[in-house]
Amino acid sequence: MRLGVCYYPEHWPESQWAYDAARMKALGLSLVRIGEFAWSRIEPSPGHYEWDWLDRAIDTLAGAGLEVCLGTPTATPPKWLIDAEPGILCCDAHGRPRHFGSRRHYSFSSQVYQAETRRICAALAGRYARHEAVTLWQTDNEYGCHDTVESNDPDARRAFQSWLAAKYGRIGHLNTAWGTVFWSQEYRSFDEIDPPLATVTEAHPAHRMDWRRFSSDQLIAYNRLQTETLRGAGVAAITHNVMGHFTQFDHFALGEQLDLTVWDSYPLGFLEQAWWDDATKKTYARTGHPDFAGFHHDLYRRVGAGRFGVMEQQPGPVNWGTYNPAPAAGMVALWTLEAFAHGAELVSYFRWRQVPFAQEQMHAGLNRPDNSAAEASGEIGLVQACLADLDTRPCTDTAQVAVLFDYAAQWMHQIQPHGRSFNPDELSLAFYTALRELGLNVDIVRRGDTFDAYDMVVVPSLPDLTAAELARLEDSGAQILFGPRTGSRTADFAIPGTCAPGPLQRVLPIRVDSVESLRPGVGSPAGAETVIHWREFISAAIACHRPDLFGPDLVWRQGRFTYLGAWLAPAALKVLICDVAGQAGLAPIDLPDGVRLRRRGDTIFAFNYGPDANALDQVATQLPHPALPGPADPDLARRVRIFRP
Repeated sequence: MRLGVCYYPEHWPESQWAYDAARMKALGLSLVRIGEFAWSRIEPSPGHYEWDWLDRAIDTLAGAGLEVCLGTPTATPPKWLIDAEPGILCCDAHGRPRHFGSRRHYSFSSQVYQAETRRICAALAGRYARHEAVTLWQTDNEYGCHDTVESNDPDARRAFQSWLAAKYGRIGHLNTAWGTVFWSQEYRSFDEIDPPLATVTEAHPAHRMDWRRFSSDQLIAYNRLQTETLRGAGVAAITHNVMGHFTQFDHFALGEQLDLTVWDSYPLGFLEQAWWDDATKKTYARTGHPDFAGFHHDLYRRVGAGRFGVMEQQPGPVNWGTYNPAPAAGMVALWTLEAFAHGAELVSYFRWRQVPFAQEQMHAGLNRPDNSAAEASGEIGLVQACLADLDTRPCTDTAQVAVLFDYAAQWMHQIQPHGRSFNPDELSLAFYTALRELGLNVDIVRRGDTFDAYDMVVVPSLPDLTAAELARLEDSGAQILFGPRTGSRTADFAIPGTCAPGPLQRVLPIRVDSVESLRPGVGSPAGAETVIHWREFISAAIACHRPDLFGPDLVWRQGRFTYLGAWLAPAALKVLICDVAGQAGLAPIDLPDGVRLRRRGDTIFAFNYGPDANALDQVATQLPHPALPGPADPDLARRVRIFRP
């Protein structure tokens, strides 16, 4: 477990660099990320490289005993390149270019930009690949941020047509798969097909689904261009910093190209931007939702095949939320220790010093613009003290429960939610929250994984469930819980011939006859106290499971398989999760509000996101292990407790 920081030497006088580096080292930091937005300083005019300043910056950090993560600067192509090649700009749904003056203003499909990317990455790697202090490389920055996965530019349009031709072979096969006979949408050739954007009303869902797949593939191919260029020069390990609450591309495919997957954790900023109601946002305004960070730690641990970290950890108020409160005392330390408990090998803070100019001048850092230490700096020492007493070697524990997460499934629900309140990200987190409220360790798994190591597998919703995936779940021997809309579509975005839940009918003799989406505050006539957002009406050859607990015709079970035909309110979902966990032989713990546990090896971490200062004392009475001596800092002591046998 290493601690690091993001730093921009080009923002500060060179006379300050050595002072900054010495303070970083004294604070206990060991890795410094630099360079990911510095293209205009590296290459101020076409073909004219200025390396001296970057040489000195890296050597200064190395001289203080710090390692460097060097970012490729492709997220911010400079003005001279835009003026020379305006066709590299990404375009909106109407094909209008998005202009220079911010960041991420390029199209992944631009062949010109791909060549420029290969050139600048080769130059950077040629200069620093063998520098002993540069031990990690970051490709680009936050792929897709600011709604930039999709681009309706000419290069993307041509690439999409070629992608479709490669997938379907003949235009007749595409017409059949999509069902283009509807609304006279049949095509004579692949060259006739445009991106499904800016249409009068809803574009064809199968067309939109393939566009989403294509756009994700373009991003992945662009990252592969970078990783192949860097590896060809012999660089050290490669990473990329993905985001939270972001499902516009397949992160699992990206992770296959990386040595380490890192993500950018901003619990307070994302709380404000997400779906939670005002009461929840008020309760957790200064801590973040108890499951936001944990879910993403578990997700990106799987994306990284076990190796993950946090490249940007929020240290104070951000500048981009609807509201931007300061973290409660002890929370920066809690977020850091929670990442460690989930298996992170790096937590890096954003940023070293608050910048006094430009777009991010309202974003806090570890230091204020005048070099005085900000509040978060003091919490790093608390983290170091806790880690000193723990085994920090890599942890490969398998959790008790697996949650299956799939990006294509998210896209299907986003394309046709059938109701404004059906948010697939919210649904996935609802199941995860219910598990964590019961003190259960969770692994996120992907399609194609095996499930033999788990006692319980939760599938929040997998609309295009296949027979092969169902067979793997059967072979696991685990208790399996399927959420609503599972098996409701084919891979071509059509309703299965046998109706939903499609292949699942082989193990559960049920059929979804009709569905309804529910306005907030309007319950379903059946199970009105427990159902929100979504309800399915099911005919079955078996009796529904526990109507006394969940209401009539909501939960169906046969053998090890349970199907939930509704979106349950949190309290009811927690009861169902507890019921299935009991069938799996697990022993849930009913935790106080806002408290979460995470087991790492023989150590149990308890984290208190809630307002009750005594909540961790209640947890201690339910655990078999004694607590280690608590941190001397009272704010951290009320937030974190560590138990070991």
